[in-house]
Amino acid sequence: MRSLALGFFCLLYCNTAQPERRRPKLITAKGRNDTTIQNITEENPCKAMPLDFVFVIDSSRSIRPNDYEKVKTFIINLLQFLDIGHNATRVGLLQYGSVVQPEFSLNTYTTKAEVEEAVRNMQHLATGTMTGLAIQYTMEVALTEEQGARQMSLQIPRIAMIVTDGRPQDTVEEIAAQARQAGIQIFAIGVGRVEMNTLKAIGSEPHSEHVHLVANFSQIETLISVFKSKLCGGSDMCKVGEHQCQHICVSSPSSYRCKCRKGFTLNPDGKTCKADDTCAVVDHGCDHICVNVAEGYECRCRPGYEVTIDLKTCNRIDYCDLGNHGCEHNCVSLPGSYICSCKKGYVLNSDGKTCSKIDHCADGNHGCEQDFMNTETSCVCKCRNGYTLRSDGKTCKSKGLIVLFGPLVTLLKQF
Repeated sequence: MRSLALGFFCLLYCNTAQPERRRPKLITAKGRNDTTIQNITEENPCKAMPLDFVFVIDSSRSIRPNDYEKVKTFIINLLQFLDIGHNATRVGLLQYGSVVQPEFSLNTYTTKAEVEEAVRNMQHLATGTMTGLAIQYTMEVALTEEQGARQMSLQIPRIAMIVTDGRPQDTVEEIAAQARQAGIQIFAIGVGRVEMNTLKAIGSEPHSEHVHLVANFSQIETLISVFKSKLCGGSDMCKVGEHQCQHICVSSPSSYRCKCRKGFTLNPDGKTCKADDTCAVVDHGCDHICVNVAEGYECRCRPGYEVTIDLKTCNRIDYCDLGNHGCEHNCVSLPGSYICSCKKGYVLNSDGKTCSKIDHCADGNHGCEQDFMNTETSCVCKCRNGYTLRSDGKTCKSKGLIVLFGPLVTLLKQF
């Protein structure tokens, strides 16, 4: 009887002493469209790191109206893991079809309620699928400081989440690579007919963390738990594995990106860095001039010199030795060029190559009484036959007078 009384007492009071367990809730938010928001607890379930986060939503005609609503539900459920605020995570959203339609930028709203309401009020575009154009807009506009993104120096991850259901009508590989090179971490979510190669061309590495494909829009909600672990932070990816960043590793949700020190630029491999002014930071050993080029640097020489086989030192160029100067007489090498010259008694012609003999008698000022003759250095007077040149070098005297009076002069000298 006593044990029966104790059992009855326990039946009344034991269950009431157990603490109440908190259970997951489904909260239906009423707006233009009914959207179900799944909250894991009444409190924010994680301490997410600050992000600059832009949703890029495919709003093409291939998406049916009820599937479009599922995308909006997916976005709003993802927002539950984000601490939205001016000094926390900033959220922007754009949708695209044949054109890009920005819905709100990173600096438009500062509360989660405002962002949710804006998502509910989105209208389906139902046009084309210009995914490449949307990525370009995201890089050049949506994720810029003018639109609310914070300075890159603050190392706040810039994230674009692209949701698409079809093959792009434009190219995506090149512009997506540029966006990733600019420091944007891209999550690519494909639904239905999207090719995995297309998603991989869009998403960041590693693809296992950034690229996801589901069969239909009903299954897109299965990604909520996946992105919860990504957006809630977790391990510092720069410390978990070997990032191989040459300079700086910057951790971001479920991934990392490499960054270079000031004065350096990240190479296309996303790991190594090259100096903006390589000549200033390396011992180049150039004899004359160091020039920065895409591959690093190269040595060059001043005019009139050429680089030698060691690609560093310079030798003076003898342009006459090249054998194509065309000078008739002499070639004279100069820094950067050459000139032709002529031998003594010749003058250089107007073609700068050939030579003509100088005619010293041509000016008519020789003063010769009879004949004259041009030599290498001057004009020389000459006398005709029967005459001889006087000591003045100009005039002539007859040889006949010498024959006639010669003996007489000799006789007179005897006396």
